[in-house]
Amino acid sequence: MKKRVFAASLVAILFCSCLSQHKNYFVKEVAFQDDITVEERLKLAARLVPTDQQYAWQQLELTAFIHFGMNTFTDREWGDGQEDPALFNPTEFDAEQWVVSLQEAGFKMIILTAKHHDGFCLWPTSTTTHSIRSSGWKGGNGDIVGEVKDACDKHGMKFGVYLSPWDRNAESYGDSPRYNAFFVEQLKELLTNYGEIHEVWFDGANGEGPNGKRQIYDWARFYHVIDSLQPKAVKAIMGNDIRWVGNESGLGRETEWSVTPLNPDINEAITEENKRLEINPMSSDLGSRDLIAKARKLYWYPSEVDVSIRPGWFYHQEQDHQVKTLQQLVDIYYQSVGMNSVLLLNVPPDKRGLLHEADVARLKEFGKYIRNTFEKNRIKKGDLVWTAKNGEQREFASTGDTINTVMLQEEIRKGQRVERFKVEGLIGNEWRTLAEGTTIGYKRLVKFDDCAPSRLRITIADTRDKAHILAVGAYLAPQIREQSDDLKLSDLSKEKWSIKEQHPLVVDMGDNHSINGFTYNPYEEEEAVFNYIFSVSGDGKSWTELKRGEFGNIKNNPVPQFVRFDKNVSARLFRFEAIIGTEGGKPNTSIDQVGILIP
Repeated sequence: MKKRVFAASLVAILFCSCLSQHKNYFVKEVAFQDDITVEERLKLAARLVPTDQQYAWQQLELTAFIHFGMNTFTDREWGDGQEDPALFNPTEFDAEQWVVSLQEAGFKMIILTAKHHDGFCLWPTSTTTHSIRSSGWKGGNGDIVGEVKDACDKHGMKFGVYLSPWDRNAESYGDSPRYNAFFVEQLKELLTNYGEIHEVWFDGANGEGPNGKRQIYDWARFYHVIDSLQPKAVKAIMGNDIRWVGNESGLGRETEWSVTPLNPDINEAITEENKRLEINPMSSDLGSRDLIAKARKLYWYPSEVDVSIRPGWFYHQEQDHQVKTLQQLVDIYYQSVGMNSVLLLNVPPDKRGLLHEADVARLKEFGKYIRNTFEKNRIKKGDLVWTAKNGEQREFASTGDTINTVMLQEEIRKGQRVERFKVEGLIGNEWRTLAEGTTIGYKRLVKFDDCAPSRLRITIADTRDKAHILAVGAYLAPQIREQSDDLKLSDLSKEKWSIKEQHPLVVDMGDNHSINGFTYNPYEEEEAVFNYIFSVSGDGKSWTELKRGEFGNIKNNPVPQFVRFDKNVSARLFRFEAIIGTEGGKPNTSIDQVGILIP
């Protein structure tokens, strides 16, 4: 009887779904009826598969972010929209240098910040004067978007655009119908004038505009424009094809499900459902059995891991010695590509319009390391597709070489199903556990100590329906020997410093110093300062305000902030005042968090 009920439920779902299906697979989403069991839900979840566009995107594995624009020339992370377009003047701009450097490192796509929150457009748009057309660069006839797309086409690199919905320059921002029409026109220009676009990247920033109002975005309209003009493009982050992994540190989840009830908060119904399930992009659990038991719908919504090669997202000269080490990049690779995600690594061009030499050198080193690691599979017949029920195993003959990494892949065009696996090696006459894990998905990499097993055994311990294993590989990742310099957050010793006031923080440095800036290092587990005022004094009575500003993106990217003054100033005391924090409060600051920079 139970089987008949489930069959009837499945038929009902198949007939009522408006989605395309292939041989009982559900493409991109599936809805549940209320009266089916958890096990029946899991069987349906196992049949959820990606669209062709999502699958093609997943195969890219390595993609690159290019944050370039007005912030590059103002030395900021978030501009305020009041910048003079004349400041934008790359002296040696070379889009081919970007593309070739990234392609040689193994990257398959570039996503360019065509417009960031300051509203400055890197193409000659007809929608605003706050664009490259007003900059004077190339006599107002330049087009960064066009040149980067041409370079991508020339070298066979895919191309995507980041278009910030939040616009701090647009006068219409906050007047929702007017601004949505304005934004749609910008989107149409980008999606019609530059050939094929492969990814459209929307972040969720939604601050105040120049009129002090917040905007209600018409996401359905934006989606319609993309689907109509670029049907092969995936919509990312606030799009419903690709989701944000939940941090900007390059860290994927140990258990990363592409099958999840999470969808972006683009309308009231989805927002309420996410609240009911208590999930968001930062949740640790996005696809467990317990969560599926409570869900009304499931989506194929894979994760993208975005992180910058530097502490900031835009280029800052003081970060030239803070480019991530090879070991850091390799660790990120294992925790992104190796955890069922795609890596989106940001590499910001400098004021010349070039990727800095330090970044290019590290990219070259990284690309060579990844190629050398995975060029030789040290087991035989690892590319034979096989299926497994709970507890089933498959053994593979080894070449006898030393290994420390195993790769597993599911055929995700038949669903993501593995919940738990084990890797064992036959060493001598004994089977030893080398690694254990949970989800596999498109690709899973597990590392362990160097060993030379004669055989490898993979056990699919738990799975939702039969698992389809696409490939198994065993590799040797060479040890990396390197040292990284500790980040210097203050040029002055704090030995003579004393706190005069705690709120706001007032510090006597003990002597007069010529200073040129300050640093602020947020605590990871506490609310960070967003808006601040920094003032100095010689006697503690008369104060001079040197800087009033904000730490853009510090909530999602809580890294040390460096602020330089327009000129050198002599002072004995400084005052650092938090105006508002990242959570809307007024966080306290500690003497440990603030450093002083000297000329």
